[in-house]
Amino acid sequence: MIIPQNLIEIKDVGKDYLDGDTLVSAIAKMDISIDDGEFVGIMGQSGSGKSTLLSILGGLNQPTRGRVVVDTLDIYELSSEQRADFRSEYIGIIFQSFQLIPYLTVKENIKLPMAITGLKAKTQEEMALNVLNKVGLENKANRLPDQLSGGEQERVAIARAIVNNPPILLADEPTGNLDSKTAGEVISLLKQLNKEGQTIIMVTHNPEMCRHSGRTIHVKDGRLSS
Repeated sequence: MIIPQNLIEIKDVGKDYLDGDTLVSAIAKMDISIDDGEFVGIMGQSGSGKSTLLSILGGLNQPTRGRVVVDTLDIYELSSEQRADFRSEYIGIIFQSFQLIPYLTVKENIKLPMAITGLKAKTQEEMALNVLNKVGLENKANRLPDQLSGGEQERVAIARAIVNNPPILLADEPTGNLDSKTAGEVISLLKQLNKEGQTIIMVTHNPEMCRHSGRTIHVKDGRLSS
């Protein structure tokens, strides 16, 4: 009998930083398994290690110890170039502060992750317009980010994260800068993407947001807490 493999396995992961001469442990030790198609909330206060964990999951932050295995790939055993290819294929990231390029249009921002894919310009155009339609911004394609509301900018950030159709979507406080109505709309969009098959891992400090996830992982002082 073949035992199914979890999509993501975090094993004995820890992350230390030097703060002057002091060794600070952002993550002491964590073991987490996440199945394909889950919507997982990671909840904790500021400084709990949740955003560090998300950056490690995204292949952006080498852990001090432990392994991160995604779809049987030990991602920190890959070269930096291989890890960039892995991120392009597997990971979409919604950053807390949107990180949109102010002088690029909405459509140009969304096309950024496709720059290294080698896709033809026409295909990139079609894919960008398709995700714009999915997030309800098809009529804002040629606007600049500062011509959009906060909620619309968040939707652009989501569209950019999903344009390559990655199986895993990482969201860092995706509703942190939004009013409650707009936050609800963004959560509904994430739930719809999850329903369509994307695995979503959402970091938040807000228990209300975690009500919408299928499972919540609590972190405190760099460790999992009950």
